[in-house]
Amino acid sequence: MSVDDLSPSVQNYLKVIWGLQEWSDAPVSNSAIAEVAGVRLSTVSDALRKLSDLGLIGHARYGSVTLTDLGRGHAVAMIRRHRLLETFLVRHLGYEWDEVHDEADRLEHAVSDEFIDRMDRVLGYPTRDPHGDPIPSAAGAVHRPDAVQLLTAPAPSRARVERISDADNGMLQFFAGRGIVVDAVLHVLPGEPYSETVTVRVGEERADAAAVSLGPAAAASVWVSLEATPDPSRT
Repeated sequence: MSVDDLSPSVQNYLKVIWGLQEWSDAPVSNSAIAEVAGVRLSTVSDALRKLSDLGLIGHARYGSVTLTDLGRGHAVAMIRRHRLLETFLVRHLGYEWDEVHDEADRLEHAVSDEFIDRMDRVLGYPTRDPHGDPIPSAAGAVHRPDAVQLLTAPAPSRARVERISDADNGMLQFFAGRGIVVDAVLHVLPGEPYSETVTVRVGEERADAAAVSLGPAAAASVWVSLEATPDPSRT
């Protein structure tokens, strides 16, 4: 069975389940799927029974939802389509990174694997989409970067942005306006005690550079790799 043999609804549910477990170790619950998919819990329960009948998920009545090997393969194929389409829209059609998610959602059900493979070749086989999410290879390999949420980064430290969640378009616009984009260097600064904010300077450190304070939701939406800082005792 090819991913093209699945209905758009089944394809979407596989994508949602993959997305919920890709950057989190939390169990994937029916309620979490319903929240992301924007549907009722009863609708999710009916859909998951269908996915289970197709051999795409393992699902305990009150337990977490897991993808079978078959389900994972189809989910990764859909993720590959989605992220390559987003990359194409930004690089070649002038879309902004906060505009591509819904457009890719519509297109991914209409294209073939052959079309995606050719797009991949034209793009030069990119490994990340505009938000930093890894693009699976044609063989289904997924390389997740060694990154942590900015919310947990120590201060002071120097970090590089690896990935930014695309769940909130307004937040993407906010980040772009402040230079917080994929591969940007962030200097994580000590914040105000008990404020629950993360303070960063973007780019090379300058005395006059403005600091940006991020609340918990924003700081949890940015994944960074921590860079080694010079040891003062060796300078």
